[in-house]
Amino acid sequence: MREGNLEAPTRHPIDWRGAEFYDEAPLFKEMERVFDICHGCRRCVGLCQSFPNLFDLVDATADGEVHGVAKADYWKVVDQCYLCDLCYMTKCPYTPPHPWNVDFPHLMLRAKAQKFRRGGVKGGERFLASTDVHGQFAGIPVVVQAVNAVNRTKFARRRMDAALGVHPDAWMPELAPQRFRWGRLMSSTAFAVRDGERSPGKVAIFATCYVNYNEPGIGDDLVRVLEHNEIPYEIVEHESCCGMPKLELGDLESVARHKQANMPVLAKYAREGFAILSAVPSCTLMFKQELPLMFPECADTQAVQAAMWDPFEYLVARHKDGLLKLDFKNALGKVSYHIPCHGRVQKIGRKTEEMLKIVGAHVELQLNTVERCSGHAGTYGVKTPTHPVAMKIGRPVFKAMARDEPDVVGSDCPMAGHHIAQGLDEAGTPAKKVQHPLAMLRSAYGL
Repeated sequence: MREGNLEAPTRHPIDWRGAEFYDEAPLFKEMERVFDICHGCRRCVGLCQSFPNLFDLVDATADGEVHGVAKADYWKVVDQCYLCDLCYMTKCPYTPPHPWNVDFPHLMLRAKAQKFRRGGVKGGERFLASTDVHGQFAGIPVVVQAVNAVNRTKFARRRMDAALGVHPDAWMPELAPQRFRWGRLMSSTAFAVRDGERSPGKVAIFATCYVNYNEPGIGDDLVRVLEHNEIPYEIVEHESCCGMPKLELGDLESVARHKQANMPVLAKYAREGFAILSAVPSCTLMFKQELPLMFPECADTQAVQAAMWDPFEYLVARHKDGLLKLDFKNALGKVSYHIPCHGRVQKIGRKTEEMLKIVGAHVELQLNTVERCSGHAGTYGVKTPTHPVAMKIGRPVFKAMARDEPDVVGSDCPMAGHHIAQGLDEAGTPAKKVQHPLAMLRSAYGL
């Protein structure tokens, strides 16, 4: 077998509007080629369920080769891929510029797009991915109280299982009684920008569906940290879903509609010199990677890509520029911190861990960092067929997070944080406190 690629992996644009993209014959031909390479390598067997399924299918053939796998069984591989990107960014030695040109996640995306276009995705799955639709109930007090109360009952969970394919035991986010954007719509601070700064001195906050509708406290924590550090900010004037839930279904036309709604607004901030911050890694990755690859010709999309920051990437940059306040007051104790997949693949390093270590240099903090997939992966972790698999994938993370009986556990991905907390509960080692790292940082400042 040829040697692997020793250069940093690169990505080709996604030709999702090309005629061949939705043609089944060339898709299956490319899947057979890539599956044969994966079968000969098997480095990714421990990442997710796609690879064990593939290798089991190959091993069950008469001669142990990919050509003996029925094409209809390829979907058993596709349906287990949740586009975490870890195989591409951390494992595969045959990514471009290697001549074998393996991009497993985007090949799975192409297959998902064909399945979606042919009507192979159920209505319940489409509804679960419509975060800005069911999120519209957030902020209506009577409705929120009723919906949240009903969704906690066993009867309602059985109905959700039957109607939407949501596993009765899966953790589900509640609707917030007050939306983040309602509480701070277009609020801003007018602090003086210090001379000589290199990181952008003003911030535009892309709230995300999850922060806006489910956990507005994450947005509030970010705002308080920015205010404490005298960083001017604005809440993005108008926003739609980032499109990641639709991407995971293969619904690329909906991704394009969300992009069309977001880009003119975000590009204005980008061209005015704002750093655009998103507190959910999957949303940040969407603007940093997937949309630029889907729309390489769009100048607005490329401008937003250059201006998009993970919050801790931004805060660490401010620290390196000597512009971050270090007046931490409160000890955090033992912290178990999880790095989510869509944070790892942004090619920014371990910025949240770096920030927590900066905090730890000033107040008591014992840090345990876990860098492995939690298994949640958006709707994958809540769907009836895949929730048990998600819990299985997460077990090594649950065990590692419980080490040394931490005072607080958390992840940059808030859904992964709750998934981990559920795993700890089921293992009999419940977390004392579950917090987003932004809440940890706010607590350390004493805000």
